[in-house]
Amino acid sequence: MKRIQVSLATKIIIMTLILLGFGLIMIYSASVAEGARDFGNKWHFVLLQFKWTGIGLVGMMIVSFISPKFWHKLAPLLIVIGLLLLFLVAVPGIGTKVQGARRWLVLPFINLQPSELIKFIEVIYLSSWLHSRRVTLLQFGFFIALIGGLIMLQPDMGTTLVVTLLSISIYYLSGYPIKHLVAIGLIGITLGSILIIAEPYRLERVKTFIDPLHDSQGSSYHMRQVLISLGSGGISGLGIGRSRQKYAYLPEATTDSIFAVVGEELGFIGGVILVLAFLYYLSLIFKVASGEKDKFASGLVAGVGSWIGLQVCLNLAAMVALTPLTGVPLPLVSYGGSALITMLGGVGLVLSVARRQ
Repeated sequence: MKRIQVSLATKIIIMTLILLGFGLIMIYSASVAEGARDFGNKWHFVLLQFKWTGIGLVGMMIVSFISPKFWHKLAPLLIVIGLLLLFLVAVPGIGTKVQGARRWLVLPFINLQPSELIKFIEVIYLSSWLHSRRVTLLQFGFFIALIGGLIMLQPDMGTTLVVTLLSISIYYLSGYPIKHLVAIGLIGITLGSILIIAEPYRLERVKTFIDPLHDSQGSSYHMRQVLISLGSGGISGLGIGRSRQKYAYLPEATTDSIFAVVGEELGFIGGVILVLAFLYYLSLIFKVASGEKDKFASGLVAGVGSWIGLQVCLNLAAMVALTPLTGVPLPLVSYGGSALITMLGGVGLVLSVARRQ
């Protein structure tokens, strides 16, 4: 029999659709009670996610047909737009305040979260900037401080962490000395420690990480409910739709804590399969990057791979109590419009390079 060769681009599209489909199933399972209680419709959250998935997939395919050279030329304008949006969202009266945080811009057709869009822009701009000329450590440090500072005004330390680590990853993958990363890391740890101490709720999260029994009905409540969910699932899980923690016990069940519902309903086996799926997905993306001779295009793909990989690691590490809770969603699986659409835009960048190959 003749062996059918499947291209890298096709494999990436298939894996993207699998992860999106799995996310829709888990979001429906996790949101049934909340949707019926708050909106009188158990399909409320999954229908919204389905709409955003459709928009994101159309955007992904459009981006996949655009040459990387176009993004190379557009990079300076994109970063200016991204910084302007981050500034506007922090301005009272323009940015929408929800639960004490100002992270959204309400536009005529969509509610935009600029801190998600800036990840997409950052991948493009840094890939262009770092490969076009030699960038000094001071210049790079100023860039990180500017973006991180604007996001912290919202405030959103989880996204600040993702954006900072993503910048450092692209810097390293662009061939800059590793000793620079040590200096950046020391400065980052110092500033991070100051930010944690400055806000009582962040300090409480760290205390909870060190001692999960600390304030069980307060600051450690979220973490305890996550661990109860994962523990309840055991090896094989309770079955799809049978999670008990999602019924008003587990906070952020459809977003940051979606993996806890996965662990409870599909067990350790289901959780491991999901992790392996992400690892295979990332291996495909980095294979595209390693096979690309153009430095900008290669950096673009590696940047998207780093973006997805960092968010997966930070989300899962928080869910199994290896790090404090950071509020970072699980890529392509967690509920959320801005995060999903921009992530699929990043996948479109990968496909545009893979299609050329």
